[in-house]
Amino acid sequence: MKKTVLSFLAFAFSISILIGQDVDYKNGLLKVDGNDYAKIEVKKTNFGLTKTFEVYNLTGTKIIIAAVATEFEQDKFDNSYLFYRLTFLTSNQVGIFKISALSQEKSFAKLIGKSGIIINDNTDDSKVKEFIARDGASPRIAVDYTTVPRNRAWPVSVVVGKNVEQDGKIIGNFVNKGEYNQMDHYEFTLPSGVVVARVSFTGGNNAQNMELFTAKDNIKRVVSIPQKENIIVADASIDKNQFTLKRIAKWLVDNSYL
Repeated sequence: MKKTVLSFLAFAFSISILIGQDVDYKNGLLKVDGNDYAKIEVKKTNFGLTKTFEVYNLTGTKIIIAAVATEFEQDKFDNSYLFYRLTFLTSNQVGIFKISALSQEKSFAKLIGKSGIIINDNTDDSKVKEFIARDGASPRIAVDYTTVPRNRAWPVSVVVGKNVEQDGKIIGNFVNKGEYNQMDHYEFTLPSGVVVARVSFTGGNNAQNMELFTAKDNIKRVVSIPQKENIIVADASIDKNQFTLKRIAKWLVDNSYL
């Protein structure tokens, strides 16, 4: 019983230390519980809208670099924060963290001050690993679905090279993913390689419907792609399902996926 009580008191004491940390930041100097902890150098980026931070220990060695990570997808309903990539130079580790968008410098200083990662004037490898696991973020990478500028009034065509063209410009590509479950499967991509749609259908060039998944909005559905005339032969140099692929490409263009 005595051992249990002592263990509980030790745990409670450690929690109180973590919660009770007094972080103060002024003129580039970060203090924790009244003691000098680290120095922070601020560099403005993006015309002053964002900032990059460099953290130095008290002897002047650079130990952390923090920069805005623009490749991640922000919450559409919450613009109060930015994702920052923190590179822990002396621990050879990297983590992604949320920093307040309106008070980036203070938010970053508080994050570092409460992290507990600096011990004996250097980052502690195990503390950094724990810090990333405890307070880090795991955002999704933002995907650019911007389509190719062109005259959308022009007809859409699929051509040799697995390309989709409109107005003389390559606006996308298609890839045959094989035939299984008696269905032909294809992927459509932007010229950048970003997948915009996955489709499957039966009936070859006379397919009347397709199962469609669009990546931009994460929707799966069945779409009608009617073919009135009975097509017997396609240009094999383009694809055995040339005419169905053309109808699919037109649907994707008409609905702003390509």
